[in-house]
Amino acid sequence: MKQDLKTSYRTVVADHFPDRMEIAFVYDDRRVVQVYEKVTWDVGGERKGLRYGENPGQEAALYRLVNGNLILGAVTTIAPGRYLVSDAELLQLGKHPGKINLTDADNALNILRFLPDRPSAAVMKHNNPSGVAMGRTLVEAYVKADLADHIAAFGGCVALNRPVDRATAEAIAARYAEVVVAPEFEEGTVAILAARKNLRVMRIANLGRLQTFQHERFVDFKSLIDGAVIAQLSYVPRTRTAENLIPAEATHKGERVRIARLPTPAEVDDLLFGWWVEAGVTSNSVLYVKEGVTVGIGAGEQDRVGVAEIARNKAHRNMAERLAYQQRGAAYRDLDEAARLEIDAMVSEARGGLRGAVMVSDAFFPFRDGVEVGLREGVTAVIQPGGSLRDYEVIEACNAYGAAMVFTGQRSFKH
Repeated sequence: MKQDLKTSYRTVVADHFPDRMEIAFVYDDRRVVQVYEKVTWDVGGERKGLRYGENPGQEAALYRLVNGNLILGAVTTIAPGRYLVSDAELLQLGKHPGKINLTDADNALNILRFLPDRPSAAVMKHNNPSGVAMGRTLVEAYVKADLADHIAAFGGCVALNRPVDRATAEAIAARYAEVVVAPEFEEGTVAILAARKNLRVMRIANLGRLQTFQHERFVDFKSLIDGAVIAQLSYVPRTRTAENLIPAEATHKGERVRIARLPTPAEVDDLLFGWWVEAGVTSNSVLYVKEGVTVGIGAGEQDRVGVAEIARNKAHRNMAERLAYQQRGAAYRDLDEAARLEIDAMVSEARGGLRGAVMVSDAFFPFRDGVEVGLREGVTAVIQPGGSLRDYEVIEACNAYGAAMVFTGQRSFKH
């Protein structure tokens, strides 16, 4: 049978999930029930839930917690009523959202909850950030995040931690995005964004209190192919201030091996920023940060050297694209050979913007070859959990390059 692939790709199915869902936890003779209700939106006068799941044809539904208060050991999980993405108000839509739109938005908030003090933006693609940045203004933060990886940002989810003003709306509308999430939209900005007819514009009122979620835990469920379920408490980074950073040291053959240089205040700012962004990046991951902006992000790889190299290569490509757009108003691939050679020389000189950047790793480096990928590019400081049998080798590598390194004492895996 001949299949219309275009139609199949856009298939929207009605979901058959119930309007109400209950999950019961039983502790000896005590029963705790978590009650959830399905989330729907007004779409052309009709109430609709999720457009589809990860792919067209996969039924899916979003539920928000409306009753129940689960306590696991010493941890009280998030109580009903403190909604974020599950209570998003659709201000404008060409298409109602699907699963990926909402999980991208949610993971952006997972990062932005640690960045309340400055206007910040996270652009997400497939549940990973393509770029995260802080700025003096919201439009500066957005533009920096968008240009951090100009190719990957195309068609992404843009999440912002301040009300959207006219300048920011115009900058977003000049590009193609799938979703924009913010705590509020100033007068006239939704009309600007609506020029992109398929853009979902979502207001989340509770974003004004997003920082209160920094220490909150929830139950994270993973279903296995045989119907079994793994339940775990959500991850919360313990490293929050400069005082939490541990100067790298290790013991080798009875001798203490210590990092020779501590990070500067500017490096500390980037190290902390990078560690908070790392909480929203799929493992195995390495990323580079410079002056409050992600420079290169490597995610979801199997080995630490390879992911460090991917992040490095992305940094070089990202800088070339950024320069092409800023200086020539065109994509790098569309430039003539002379223009590309000129940009290539600038990227090579700046090592893809990695000279003076910091390096962030979600787990320890088992050997020094991983960290040396960044050190050879001019990285000046490194943050990682520590705990490898060869930590001393990694410390020696940093000392050889004059780089600082700190440990967090906590891994940051996310799968």
